[in-house]
Amino acid sequence: MSIFDRYLSLWVGLCIVAGIVLGNVFPVFFQTIASWEYASVNLVVAVLIWAMVYPMMVAVDFASLRYIHRRPKGLVITVIVNWLIKPFTMALLGVLFFKGLFAGLIDPANASQYIAGLILLGAAPCTAMVFVWSQLSRGDANYTLVQVSLNDVIMVFAFAPIVAFLLGVTDIKVPWQTLLLSVVLYVVIPLTAGALTRMALLRRDGASGESNVERFTRAVKPVSILGLLATVVLLFGFQGHVILEQPLLIVLIAIPLLIQSYGIFILAYSAAWLWRVPHNVAAPCALIGTSNFFELAVAVAIGLFGLNSGAALVTVVGVLVEVPVMLSLVALANRTRSRFDIRAGESLTVASDSTTRRPEHSI
Repeated sequence: MSIFDRYLSLWVGLCIVAGIVLGNVFPVFFQTIASWEYASVNLVVAVLIWAMVYPMMVAVDFASLRYIHRRPKGLVITVIVNWLIKPFTMALLGVLFFKGLFAGLIDPANASQYIAGLILLGAAPCTAMVFVWSQLSRGDANYTLVQVSLNDVIMVFAFAPIVAFLLGVTDIKVPWQTLLLSVVLYVVIPLTAGALTRMALLRRDGASGESNVERFTRAVKPVSILGLLATVVLLFGFQGHVILEQPLLIVLIAIPLLIQSYGIFILAYSAAWLWRVPHNVAAPCALIGTSNFFELAVAVAIGLFGLNSGAALVTVVGVLVEVPVMLSLVALANRTRSRFDIRAGESLTVASDSTTRRPEHSI
């Protein structure tokens, strides 16, 4: 394990502090970078995420994708958690905290907007960063690609109706430019580049090309980690002034987000364990439901409520909370890998025993 992997949480913590400090010391620099966006997608962050996603895309084996339907359990859990549970638990937590527990600590006029921001995050599962979390938890690259693709297809049809239902408004305008551009930038382009790279490596190395692919992905992994750290610095640099100006409000918003994130992860991860889903599918399955498509959530919040609204602030806090939380969950997934291995071994033993008993029963 490299020094980057071993102390990743430490590097991320230092980058969070660096981002906040640099964002307040050099605000013009970060404002300039923040302005380089199209359809609410920051182009610099997009390049960094591309660098993070690309190594995993090289590992995708297109020939094996046609067998994914033989392992539907991970997809079933992903769909149920992301679309039948997550948006509604987020709405319930929003009402519980901002209409109840935090009512005396916030402006009542802003409570509904904070709840709206939480709903927008809850209804938008991640597209890009889940590839990074899957890679860090040694997930199945092929299966992760299918999970993300299925979520993107469902999102096209389900996002607006779910948000409209939970917010009680009917004029939800889905920012199609943001949605489609994000899919192209974070899935199509790195997937194409990864496929071309893989083909070149396999062709050059012949029958032993797979080992060549593994060597290549291992060599470029530090670039992926550096991309993650640079992204953290930028995200916290963009909002450094907000964190220092309204620390209590940031903490209050973060609390339901943290409960939702860890709760959804535990729910999906436990369901995968009980259903004997392999760890390399179970970990990404749980992580994809925990992380959020923050570009989409931010764009809709700004479009519905305005740039300086409470809803937009909540989606921004969601961005800030996500990276540290997801890294802690990746660490948890990696530490509990053996539990899934034991479970898989029990499953194999049961299958073996039933096979040996079957002839005796037939006699």
